[in-house]
Amino acid sequence: MKTLKKLALSIDSIFEWFCLSALSLMTFIVTLQVITRKLFNFVFFWSEEITLLLMVWFAFMGIAIGFREKFHIAMDAVTDMFGERFNKIWDIVIAIVIFAFGIYLVVNGWIFTLDQRNTTLPATGWSNSLYYLVMPITGVMICVYSVLSILGIDTRRHKSLEEEN
Repeated sequence: MKTLKKLALSIDSIFEWFCLSALSLMTFIVTLQVITRKLFNFVFFWSEEITLLLMVWFAFMGIAIGFREKFHIAMDAVTDMFGERFNKIWDIVIAIVIFAFGIYLVVNGWIFTLDQRNTTLPATGWSNSLYYLVMPITGVMICVYSVLSILGIDTRRHKSLEEEN
């Protein structure tokens, strides 16, 4: 189990690194676009497409990280009224539903990716499927996090302040 958790966390590092890089690059491109437009009345033809692509990838990967960190909506006020056994079963039910969502992203994301592979983005000429390729990747990561959650492996990296006390 420790090896599995170590492997998951090393893949997470790559995932988080990509997210942070995408956010940084997106911020840089938008800043550059604003500066060149206001000062030089010039805009890079590719800036909007690349920024939108980075935003889509950042958002979808953020969904997977949100599931890993258990940032999804929880109603603790309701579940606290039930016993610990109920909550453990309920956590497994939630993980199964999240797994199903991951499968949905994998299947439909792959269908969208294949469907758009022959169309191109106007400014860069890249395949339009790049917008959809992140969906199956995110789906796989969500499925992995769900399985690890069912197995009782906590992969959260960022514990909340409430849990530290």
